[in-house]
Amino acid sequence: MIFSDEPAKGWIPPSIAAPFICIFIFAISMTPGDLGLQYLGLTDEKGSPVGPLGFCLLLASFIAVGLAVAGWVRWVEKRSLASVGLCGERRLKKFLIGLALGIAMMGAVVTAIALSGGYRVADLALAFASPAALGWIALLLACFTVQASIEEFVFRGWLFSTIMRRWNTTAAYILSSAAFTFLHFSPRTSLMILAMTFIFAIFACAWVRRSNSIWGVMGWHTGWNWFGGTGFDVPITGLESHLPALVVKLVPVGPAYLHGAGEGPEGSVFTLALLTVASLALLLRARSRKPNAIALPHSGHQP
Repeated sequence: MIFSDEPAKGWIPPSIAAPFICIFIFAISMTPGDLGLQYLGLTDEKGSPVGPLGFCLLLASFIAVGLAVAGWVRWVEKRSLASVGLCGERRLKKFLIGLALGIAMMGAVVTAIALSGGYRVADLALAFASPAALGWIALLLACFTVQASIEEFVFRGWLFSTIMRRWNTTAAYILSSAAFTFLHFSPRTSLMILAMTFIFAIFACAWVRRSNSIWGVMGWHTGWNWFGGTGFDVPITGLESHLPALVVKLVPVGPAYLHGAGEGPEGSVFTLALLTVASLALLLRARSRKPNAIALPHSGHQP
């Protein structure tokens, strides 16, 4: 078990079915919001949100997903939110530590790319010349907090714990990470990005397995996305904020495997290497130290 030994009073889906249920909930919850953005002209030809307003309005779709999964946990599986990772003490502290680590790791990747010759410095801190840009950047921090936290709640909170209750830890790592990767797939997605997405999901699973809550990884995911999307005027997950750089404007140069081309730093070999090392470190530590939850008898479901 993970997060809580509270027995589920409702139906826990079979492990092999849970990822498909997750994908279905995402599809039906996000489609109305995506169609709304398209109608308002706030998506590009690839269906990605355009500019900071598009990013912010995209939150409606993520909130719909979060509410749908929370409803599933409450009324179908009949268990508490604590049992899907919203548990533990010093929650704000854990979130803020994760936020700082996410910012630091994104900064480390971008620095490595620049030192390897993958980025050229074009200008410094252009955002500070525009109060409007600073306002949008602050608003995007709140938006990324909601977006990243809901993704962690769904995948590393609900899906990960559901599979663990019905099968085992290894299955939970693989199936929840596969579902996360599938929902980030498009026909234009490169093999590098697919590998990075899967490794990131393993990293996030190892984090929650080690910490026995999702607060820290929610903060990490927020800091990573926000700093990557606003700090350097480069794409984050292939999306452009169209805001001046908060720290330094960087221009990609050299081979795409260094700077990630249209995917931004996440498409770089440095991101893949960093997340692989971080995942291995967390997995090894998780094996040497079990989560803090006390093992109690539960309602017949296999862990």
